[in-house]
Amino acid sequence: MTTKTIDHEVVQRLTKSLDLLVLTSIALVLTLRAANTPYQVSVAGFFALLIAFSSLRLIRGLKLYAATAWFNGLSTAVKSLAVVSVIGLSAWWLSPLVSLDLDRNWAVAFLVLSATYLSLTRLATHVWSQPLAKQGSLKRRIAIVGGGKAAEDAIHLIEQSQNLDAEVVGLFDDRFDNRSPDSIRKHRKLGKISDLAEFARSHTIDLVIVAIPMTAEQRLLQILKRLWELPVDIRISAAAAELKLSPRAYTYLGDLPLLNVFERPLSGWDSFLKSGMDKVIALLAIIGLSPVMLATAIAVKLESKGPMIFRQKRFGFNNELVEVFKFRSMYTDMSDAAAAKLVTRDDPRVTRVGRIIRKTSLDELPQLFNVLLGTISLVGPRPHATQAKAAGTLYDQVVDGYFARHKVKPGITGWAQINGWRGETDTREKLEQRVKHDLEYIDRWSLAFDLYILAKTPLALVKSENAY
Repeated sequence: MTTKTIDHEVVQRLTKSLDLLVLTSIALVLTLRAANTPYQVSVAGFFALLIAFSSLRLIRGLKLYAATAWFNGLSTAVKSLAVVSVIGLSAWWLSPLVSLDLDRNWAVAFLVLSATYLSLTRLATHVWSQPLAKQGSLKRRIAIVGGGKAAEDAIHLIEQSQNLDAEVVGLFDDRFDNRSPDSIRKHRKLGKISDLAEFARSHTIDLVIVAIPMTAEQRLLQILKRLWELPVDIRISAAAAELKLSPRAYTYLGDLPLLNVFERPLSGWDSFLKSGMDKVIALLAIIGLSPVMLATAIAVKLESKGPMIFRQKRFGFNNELVEVFKFRSMYTDMSDAAAAKLVTRDDPRVTRVGRIIRKTSLDELPQLFNVLLGTISLVGPRPHATQAKAAGTLYDQVVDGYFARHKVKPGITGWAQINGWRGETDTREKLEQRVKHDLEYIDRWSLAFDLYILAKTPLALVKSENAY
């Protein structure tokens, strides 16, 4: 069973946002009780924000939002309260300078309410984080590509780094000789480089570190070409690099200097926001389109025997198989779950209702439930069936780097679809253009870009000459 990693950035941002909201509210409500003029009311808002922002800045400076502080609930609560108390009491003492008449009751109430909030949230975080820490969900999981001295140097620096929430899960290398032993320190070689993609599907990998001498340029380039399709951060270890660059050229994992190569397209806060937006819009769309979906389901059921919903396995994020829902558009006894044969114009397998719903993309509406389940997104590369072919050849054998489009979750619509590359991909050119646009979407991703694609999708559906 895959151990999912809890993203520290998401937890920290949510905690900071809650702190900002609650501390501002406490200070504002208490201060407004002493505000008797319009001027004092306006000052009260600024006063409350100043207390909250100053508290957050200092709490962050003391690293009380870090994952290491989650495990020490009581200590973190006490230190956070000390920070808030000093700032709150300082603001109370200086309040006459901004014409606010705050008595001692204000100070007592502020301290009591702040202490209650910080104690509850920090102790709750402590209780929540303990079992996750035992499962290894709070550690960044690292795979090392390479062996020998370069890998040993990288592992040594990782292990000697203090307060580093990371663990090496194993090594991968194509060499099986004295240059690359079966284990380094306590870490075993788990397979060849080609095995890493499969391993990443069954085990969470957050970072791949390529640890080979930088002088082996040709080998390094070959390895990076094989790894770039993986949806993980990829770095080159610079532990033993003879070429010394400016410190600003490196990022650091503890004491280990790294050179950035590939970034995971969507992670942390960006992934959290996209997922949240997906679910909210999908739920609203299901509610708004429920009459259309009901009418489509009835039409499918009345025309031919069989289930209203067609379920099909398709490639999803990181090449994992996901089950995609569609309204059934073919006769049940002619359905092709693996899509070994693409649907063509006037295909006899497609029902009369099926032609209409495929032309208008109404058959895709059940995928809104896939979005709620989290298996696909509203916007992303369209998920392809496992046996889909272009010019008689499987997709991944037609386009070099095809699987790189699976670095993000697939989507109901995408950049390729609104640019006219929707529907059948029976030729090399059509597939190349779709993959090209999918990779461009991944490189350009932003929430605004997603909203733009969603807004353009209805217009793209009007131009449906390539949808059968």
